[in-house]
Amino acid sequence: MSKKATEFQRKAMSRMYRGKEIFKPLNTGWIDENAACVREWVANIFFYRKGDTTIMIDAGYNYDRLAEKMSWLGIDPKSICHILITHQDTDHVGAVEADSPGLFRNAKLYIGEIENRYLTGEVRRKVAYGLYKLPQVTINNEKVLLHDGQVLDIDGIQIKCFLVPGHTWGHMVYLIDDKYLFTGDTIWFGADGGYSFLSALAEDNKLAVKSLGILEAKLKTMGVKPLFITGHTGWTDNFAFAFAHKDKLCSPFKKRAHDPSAPYDAYDESDDTEESSKSGYLKGVGR
Repeated sequence: MSKKATEFQRKAMSRMYRGKEIFKPLNTGWIDENAACVREWVANIFFYRKGDTTIMIDAGYNYDRLAEKMSWLGIDPKSICHILITHQDTDHVGAVEADSPGLFRNAKLYIGEIENRYLTGEVRRKVAYGLYKLPQVTINNEKVLLHDGQVLDIDGIQIKCFLVPGHTWGHMVYLIDDKYLFTGDTIWFGADGGYSFLSALAEDNKLAVKSLGILEAKLKTMGVKPLFITGHTGWTDNFAFAFAHKDKLCSPFKKRAHDPSAPYDAYDESDDTEESSKSGYLKGVGR
């Protein structure tokens, strides 16, 4: 279903969210010497490189220009053997769905054991405050199922897995080498700081808010202050900014602090070019 769902999102959601300052993706480029991203309309796919290994975080849409934009970063799709999946929404797994072009057919996927229940059909993904069920996602790649608190080592890259449910029942975030936290759709950055992600797309908004508070407490206990890298609204190295409004929800229908840097229509990616991808590190927010 990924190609159909991708086309729906590109057309319908462009009209729905135009001018609302909701989606603020990074353009394709490097955040620093280790972390990079590809822009796919309103979403980002991320890459973490250490030594000879590059792992991928989420798999975006079923997007025709993915290989092209990866080439801007000097990353060959064939080199990707490990993909961390935060959650199974089609803008995060499109490139590994069964009807995708198969760029990563041989890559191993890492996904939460609870999140995997969507893929087996045990649970259906609901949005619009539980009123609409999304089509079941089909993925044929080999999978490694993860649990909360699990620690992975992939070629010397340490990955700590934290369950942060609410947006989906099994949403995972990944802390890599204690320096980079890939948050998927758990945190939304507004001009005045982080909120719980879009209310209309959550399975359980109260749980999403509670989970953010638990995540903040875990990170404080660990004594780490990572880069917070979100799926749709950029990154920050400001811990207080990331959790500034953790007890509040982002709603596209409520007044928020104006963000002059937000694109009018984030589905217009005409400014995402090969030239811009090589023009320096991508700027963070809340700095």
